Amino acid sequence: MRYEELTIEGRNPVLEAFRAGKTVDRLFILDGCQDGPVKSILREAKKGDTIINFVKKERLDQLSETGKHQGVIAYTAAYDYATVEDILQIAKDKDEPPFIIVLDNIEDPHNLGAMIRTANQAGAHGIIIPKRRAVGLTATVAKVSAGAINYTPVAKVTNLAVTIEELKKEGLWFVCADMDGEVMYKLDLKGPIGLVIGSEGEGVGRLVKEKCDFIAKIPMLGNIDSLNASVAMGVLSYEIVRQRMS
Repeated sequence: MRYEELTIEGRNPVLEAFRAGKTVDRLFILDGCQDGPVKSILREAKKGDTIINFVKKERLDQLSETGKHQGVIAYTAAYDYATVEDILQIAKDKDEPPFIIVLDNIEDPHNLGAMIRTANQAGAHGIIIPKRRAVGLTATVAKVSAGAINYTPVAKVTNLAVTIEELKKEGLWFVCADMDGEVMYKLDLKGPIGLVIGSEGEGVGRLVKEKCDFIAKIPMLGNIDSLNASVAMGVLSYEIVRQRMS
């Protein structure tokens, strides 16, 4: 299985990547560099949602894999992103109530890859991630997903709280994983649902949490108070599966 190049270096290759319609997640440009090719690259980057970082030469040298970056390095998505509408359409085509996973600030590519894999097996119709402060669809994510990335669409949105509001209008309701909630076995998790999982360090952000209809707690019987984020997502996903099948 072939994965697209994660890092693109050099002015022409980066410009061509933009012109070919590749999704460029992040762009690193030598601070103070303002010549023609760089201006063209910046113009292309500003058309999309690329995060632009102006950095010192030392930082570029550190990021470079080839040593020939010419003051420009781009991180591209290993796979293209879907839209939220695409995810809803998949549920409609399967004639199933939508089941969507919403991930808040997951920064570890291994976690995201594992979550895509689990989402696929649990029958989720897609995953939604935020544009900022979260890992995108990198080559590592693709590898860890064990091929599931080809079947489970991932949408990237500017504002998770706003997206949740819009999905509520489509009939979905949202359950968020948090230790302050009701034990998951006591909740009715049937019907069109969005499962919201936060990062291990910070959990689900306050604004996103406030949009959720229910807060679900996974029973913890051990000596530590949390599970790995991808494991928590798996446990709750399969409680949703169990209730849907019963």
